[in-house]
Amino acid sequence: MKILITGVAGFIGFNFSKYLLEKTNFDIVGVDNINNYYSVNVKNKRLKVLKDLKKFKFIRLDLTNKNKLDKVFKNNFYAVFHFAAQAGVRYSLINPRAYIQSNTMGFFNVIEASIKNKVKKIFYASSSSVYGDSKKFPLKENNSINPKNIYGLTKKNNEEICSLLAEIHKIPFIGLRFFTVFGEWGRPDMLIYKYLKSIFYKKEKFYLNNFGNHTRDFTYINDINKILLSLLKKNIPNGNNIFNICSNNPIKITKVLNFISDEIKAKPKIHKRKFQKADVMKTHGSNVKIKKFTKIKKFTNIDLAISNTAKWYKENWEIFN
Repeated sequence: MKILITGVAGFIGFNFSKYLLEKTNFDIVGVDNINNYYSVNVKNKRLKVLKDLKKFKFIRLDLTNKNKLDKVFKNNFYAVFHFAAQAGVRYSLINPRAYIQSNTMGFFNVIEASIKNKVKKIFYASSSSVYGDSKKFPLKENNSINPKNIYGLTKKNNEEICSLLAEIHKIPFIGLRFFTVFGEWGRPDMLIYKYLKSIFYKKEKFYLNNFGNHTRDFTYINDINKILLSLLKKNIPNGNNIFNICSNNPIKITKVLNFISDEIKAKPKIHKRKFQKADVMKTHGSNVKIKKFTKIKKFTNIDLAISNTAKWYKENWEIFN
C-alpha cells in the first residue's frame, strides 16, 4: 500500500517517513516545495537520507498548485499524512499571507484531493497553538480553543473544515495537535537548535525570550513516530478525531537549556529579552486520550531525549552551517 506524506523534507515529515520506511513495507510518496523559511541545505540532507532507502519517491511540489497535486493522487493512496505548512508562530506576524496560502489553500487542496480519491485515512498536523493562552491545565481536546496568532488560527480553521467534511462524507480524519516537538534532525529555528547552534557557532547570538520564564510541553520525535504508526494501524471511526500529541510533562525552558549545556560541556552567551508578541506563556497538554486509544503508555524520559538530541547535533552540526 502507498502512503502520501506532505512536507516530507520537514522535521516531522522526514522523521516519520524514515521510520515507516525502516519499520514497515509501505511505499512512501513524499512531496515538499523546499521553501527557504529555514535552511534548504538541511531539507536536502534529509531528502538524501530518504532517497537512499527503498520504496521512497520524492516529488517537488507546491500544494497550492492544484493541477499538479491531482496528478500525484493518481497513485491511489491508502492514507495521507499532511504535515506541510508554513511553520513559525512569530513569523506569522511578519508574513501572514504565507500562512493563508500554505496552511489554508494548500491544506484544502490536499483534503479535497484525498476525499475525491477515496483515501481511507486522512491525518493532518494541527498544533497546541489552537489553545492560545490558557490558564487551566492540562489542556484537553474538548477544551475551548482561542488562538492568539495567525498560525494558530489557520490550524483552528483546518480542524473546523475537517469537522464539516467528515460529517458530509462519512470518512475518518485524524487531527494531530503537536506540542513543542524536538529531537534528531530538528528545525534550526526552534529553541533547542538555536541554543545548540549558539554553542557551536560562537558568533551566533542566543536570545532568551521572556527572560526564560516560558514553560513548554516538550514532545520527543521518536515517541511521535510510534504514536503515528499505531494510529495508522488502528481502525479509526468516521468523523474528525482530534488528539493531543504531547508528553504531559511541562518543563521550564531554562531547565532544558541547562541540561543541554551540561551534556555538551559548554554554554553560550545568553541575551535575555522581554516577552515576544504571539508567544504563549505555557503549554501543557493532557495525553490521556492518545494513550488510551493507542495503548502506548510509556514515553521517552525527557533527559534521555534531550541527551540524544544534543549528541546527534554535536556529531552533525556541520549540516546546519
